[in-house]
Amino acid sequence: MEFEPVDEFERELHEALVRRPAPPSLKRKIMERRGRALRPRSYAVLWQRLAACLVLAGALGGAVGWQRHVQEERRKGEAAREQVLTALRITGHALNHMNIQLAAHGRGHE
Repeated sequence: MEFEPVDEFERELHEALVRRPAPPSLKRKIMERRGRALRPRSYAVLWQRLAACLVLAGALGGAVGWQRHVQEERRKGEAAREQVLTALRITGHALNHMNIQLAAHGRGHE
């Protein structure tokens, strides 16, 4: 193994660390690479945002549909309740009428 003198090492180190201007095309190349690297990611972000919007729209649509369903069921329940109450009033009236007739019939045979 060959050892270089310290002076030679220091000279090479100094040459390696000397500031040199960047080539004129370096900035353009870096920006092109950066642009190519960002484009696929930006499409991925765009698709993720679009998917999130679709999911949110579906959830809101489902919530509105569910609310309408609940309101319709409540309306049907209230209509059925009114029908039952009407039927009970009619039945009560018919029973009262029948009781009056039975009472009158019973008094006539005594």
